[in-house]
Amino acid sequence: MFQLITDACCDLPATVLDQEKVAYIPMMLDLDGKEYVDDLGQTFDYSWFLEQLKQNKQPTTSQINVGRFMEHFRPYAEKGIPLLYIGFSSGLSGSYNSSLQAVDLLKEEYPEAMIHCVDTKAASLGVGMLVMHAAAMQQAGKSLDEIVAWLETYQSHLRSWVTVDDLKHLERGGRISKAAAVMGGLLNVKPIIHVDAEGRLQNVDKVRGRNKAIQKIIQETQNDIDLSILNHLYIAHTGDDATVAKVATQLQELYPDTPITQFPLGPTIASHTGYGCIALFSMGTKER
Repeated sequence: MFQLITDACCDLPATVLDQEKVAYIPMMLDLDGKEYVDDLGQTFDYSWFLEQLKQNKQPTTSQINVGRFMEHFRPYAEKGIPLLYIGFSSGLSGSYNSSLQAVDLLKEEYPEAMIHCVDTKAASLGVGMLVMHAAAMQQAGKSLDEIVAWLETYQSHLRSWVTVDDLKHLERGGRISKAAAVMGGLLNVKPIIHVDAEGRLQNVDKVRGRNKAIQKIIQETQNDIDLSILNHLYIAHTGDDATVAKVATQLQELYPDTPITQFPLGPTIASHTGYGCIALFSMGTKER
């Protein structure tokens, strides 16, 4: 017996994680001086949050600190239940490193504790995709070691292709300059972003117009997709349901035998992308 645990940056709904018997650690964000809990839809009002993003409100987020990791890991250490944490990219947050520090501290109290932390070097449903496969492996009777080996082998094959509609949030996060954001807005330029081998966001291209940006991330997904590793595609988004439906339909026509799962970006990730972000996740033939 062992327990899988992730964090709210996986962007899987709490109901899905509960069904898969995966525990999770909420994230915290601040908007207009008030703190909110990203609990994957249990209490958070996501429709209200989308309206705030449309109004160009600027939420701020914080990483999971050592104390909160210890709080969530301790019950398993006390009971001698092995734990596998599948976490948000160390290239985008200090949370993963905090998890390692928490494990070291807990092992001073519980030397026999078995807690393994995996850095997915991914975000949003990229993490979620790996979590769901790990849960499926567990339910199929695979051992903790077998799941860790799979994750460490194939997380580097994960592809994340992203485009955003609002450049202001990328500018605020330091991904582009203020001048580039202003000029991009005037020229209707949309960035093409992927997550690199270190788990960091990289602007790799830019195109004129929303439709071209959407087609670009679909084409990039097609370029080296490997469904033999994991026959599943994931779509994450902030609003713009009509466009997301078109993307899902196009992908289903391209890959009729492949399940396609779509969920909204959670508020933690959406705080950095703004309204209108669309991200595609798949497995690729080569390492990132």
